[in-house]
Amino acid sequence: MIDKAAAKLKSDGWAIVETTGFLHLIGPLWERIVGGAHEYALMTQDKHHNRRGLVQGGVIMTFADRTCGMTARHVSGKPTLATVQLDTHFVEAGKIGEVLISRPRVVRSTRSLIFMATEVTVDRRVIAMANGVFKILKSET
Repeated sequence: MIDKAAAKLKSDGWAIVETTGFLHLIGPLWERIVGGAHEYALMTQDKHHNRRGLVQGGVIMTFADRTCGMTARHVSGKPTLATVQLDTHFVEAGKIGEVLISRPRVVRSTRSLIFMATEVTVDRRVIAMANGVFKILKSET
């Protein structure tokens, strides 16, 4: 089932994002650009389940946080950002085996902060909504 979903993502223009650390544990994370906008996908697997057998809320929050942060970095051209705040509203449960999609967008950008929003969806169902604030950090030399 995972191989079939991965083949479908590849045929739809998705590519795996190189990840390390915590995100590597929940991935793979997929990315594509459609009309200049970044989109991300996460195939949910058994490792993502909670005690009820549904997708763990922390996985959804991590997915929203990381995809908003990556998009903020791409759009701003700033290499180093940190999440200052992330508000998440769970709308519906995600089921193991479903592919989560995030299409983050910039709400506003200032010299020091980037305000982001995304919906995490499965097909046409909204699973969660998230708004995040990302601090632009000084580049480390």
